[in-house]
Order: sequence, then C-alpha cells, then structure tokens
Amino acid sequence: MENYLMRSLMFVPAHSEKLMESATKVKADVLLFDIEDSVQPIENKQKARDKVLKFISQNRFNNRTIFPRINDRESGELLKDVLQLTIPGITGFMYPKAKKGEDIYFFDKLLETIEFEKGFEIGTFKIIPLIETASAVLNVQEICAASKRVVAIAYGSEDFITDLGGIHDEEHVSLFTPRTMIAMAARAHNITPIDTVHVRVKDLEDLEVNLTLSKKLGFEGMLVLNPIELDLVHKYYSPSEEELENSKEILRLDKEARENNQGVAIMNGKFIGPPFVAKANKILIKQERIDKNNG
Repeated sequence: MENYLMRSLMFVPAHSEKLMESATKVKADVLLFDIEDSVQPIENKQKARDKVLKFISQNRFNNRTIFPRINDRESGELLKDVLQLTIPGITGFMYPKAKKGEDIYFFDKLLETIEFEKGFEIGTFKIIPLIETASAVLNVQEICAASKRVVAIAYGSEDFITDLGGIHDEEHVSLFTPRTMIAMAARAHNITPIDTVHVRVKDLEDLEVNLTLSKKLGFEGMLVLNPIELDLVHKYYSPSEEELENSKEILRLDKEARENNQGVAIMNGKFIGPPFVAKANKILIKQERIDKNNG
C-alpha cells in the first residue's frame, strides 16, 4: 500500500480559472479538483474537465498529489470524467456517494478497463471513496475492502446529515458515531481516514475544537474548503515536538532494553510495550514524509 501524505485535502472548483490558478500556490497535501457538487450548471462540467487537462498539460501541478472528485455512477457524467482524466499527473479519483462495496468494485473495474486500453499499468489510479450517506456508513468496511486501489476514505458530513434527516448541531454530537465508525474501518483495513469538512470556514476556534476531537478519534487528515484553514490543519495532523522527542526516546530505550536482554523498557514509570514502539515508529515515519513533502 502506497503511503500518501494526507493531512489536508482541499477542494478546488475546477471550472474556475481563478481558483485553479490559486491552487498552484496553496500548500495543501492533496488537491481535490471538483467536477461534482461545486460545478453547476451541468454545462460547466466539461469546462472543469478542460481546465484540469489544461493545467496538468502545462505542468502547473508537477509533483502534487491530485485526486479529482468525479461525478457519481448515476450522474451520466462519470464515464466522461474518467475517460478524459486518466492521464499522467493524476494520482487517482475521489468517488462520491459510494453506498456499498459494489460501487467501488464497479469503479475499480472501469478504471482497469481504461488503464488497459490506454496502456497504463493496472492499478495506476487510486480511489478515495467519499462516505456521505447512511448506507455508506453502515457499509463502510466493505467499501474499504472492495478494491486494492482504495488508499483512503473521507467523511462527507453534510450530505450524510441530509440523508439521515438529522441536525448538524453546534457541538457536533450528531457526527460522532459515523466519525468513529469511519476511522475504525479505515484503520482496520490499513487505509487513511480523512475527516469531514469544517463548514464554518472562518471560525478558526471551532475548527480547532474539531481538529482536537478528530485527532483523538484517529483521523489522519481533513477535507478543506479554504486555504485559511491549512495552517491549523497541518499543525494538528503533524507530530508535535513533544511527540517526536518522546518517540525517539521510546525507540532508544526499547533498543537498549533488547540489547541488554531486559525485556520491556520503562519510561517515566510506564512500561514501553509493543504498541508504544509501533506508534513511535509511525510518528517518525510520518515526520519523514512531511519533511520530504516540504523539501
């Protein structure tokens, strides 16, 4: 499984020349060129595809991780999206409104057919399913397992709440259960869990509250609507200095204990068991990926 840095995944309405131009300068880890919800009326969808092709062909997004959000299976636009956008420079696709594993399996086979016809290695284009319906949350494990192309899953809370007939309350209580289910399913299948957008984009205090909870729940990154959010998002989904120092010390003590046949090491009065060592390794690997991305 490839590892992509996915602290921030920012939506960019692809039919807008101005916003696509701005996106060349933002520091989001992943750019989600949107051809779905934010691109209306329907005539603008071809404009969006053309803009993506133009900017990619001009090498404006070299070495960036690009996942266009395409249109769903029932839209009449999906085939146009993938036929035109399966090109070098595109990492994969965000697949919206996945309801069950069968949707992702279908999309996997569609990509396989196109890859074969175009001469790409099978499996080149990855998938990020967007979990935004009640049925998707209930079927999230089979969605994760439906294709080896799935590298992450992302939560779309506003569509979910609409489908549920619920209310997105200010304390975000109504989002708690699906968030935990999505994060657990992703971790169980060794893919990256991505949290929902923060809809009050200018309320950075509320964003920080969300990020604190999100990190506790095990999310690795967040969907982003506005570049103003990126600094906070990156701060919370990057290891802190304390986490880095503790991780290095845990690995040092563990190595020392094993070399001296002492069994389990102790740090600050706590036993350093295998879970602590595994977590320390993950933190340091993530920091290496961040450093490489910024280099």
